[in-house]
Amino acid sequence: MRSVRFVALGDSLTEGVGDPTEDGWRGWAALLAGGLAEEPVDFTNLAVSGAQTRDVLERQLPAALALRPDVVSVVVGVNDTLRCTFDIHAVAARLDTVFAAFAEQGAVLLTACLPDPGAMLGLPGALARPLARRQRAVNTVVHALSERYGAAHLHAAEGAWLMDREMWSADRLHPGERGHRQLAVRFHELLMPMGWATGPAPSPEPQFPAPTTSASLLWLATAGTGWVARRCTDLLPQLLRLAADEMRHRARGTSARLDLRASAAVSAALAALSASERRPDVA
Repeated sequence: MRSVRFVALGDSLTEGVGDPTEDGWRGWAALLAGGLAEEPVDFTNLAVSGAQTRDVLERQLPAALALRPDVVSVVVGVNDTLRCTFDIHAVAARLDTVFAAFAEQGAVLLTACLPDPGAMLGLPGALARPLARRQRAVNTVVHALSERYGAAHLHAAEGAWLMDREMWSADRLHPGERGHRQLAVRFHELLMPMGWATGPAPSPEPQFPAPTTSASLLWLATAGTGWVARRCTDLLPQLLRLAADEMRHRARGTSARLDLRASAAVSAALAALSASERRPDVA
């Protein structure tokens, strides 16, 4: 009997950023892998920092399908919201294709909704609200598709853990070791009733001491600065336009229109997927 195969797809969250070991990043997926079975699990992490839904579809999906996983996680979308090319219709279509491919193979699918980056970074309201609106749109799509494909879905966009500073790394966007362990524990709890978590639950307690304040400041002054610069080059011009639009609507008392517009876009994206499902193949 072969080992359970677990393949993880996504971005820096699944790559393990924020949970360093001597060999590099570890992360929640690696922690979860040890609890999927009593015997050793065949674990492959395909997640790459900075990945968007397009990267998961075009690069990670083919490699994952070739491995024929028993359990597969797809946690992605935050980087899409941080780009000027954000398009909820495209995000929905890509995720639908990815989820459907694994469902067709019979893999157990793990998904999660995520907190919005603006709130985690503590951005001013006019800058944070457009990002929050985008992340809510992605989360709504992930919720709907997770239900469609019977995924084990983790509501990671809510809960007291978001406000617990000890859960987060220096950059305030990625969990620290304690946060990664919390994600692994919660996924393990979801999988147990399905019979796909027969090994010991991951420990919620950190193995390594939390980074010191000086280490956190050093990260922010080096790698953190580079991360912000790369994102700002792409996002900042559009984010400033979105913030200006936000402030105009607030001044006019018409902010609700922005929420309605975003909700309508999500509904249209999901409706388009449903319509494509019903459309017969044309020879």
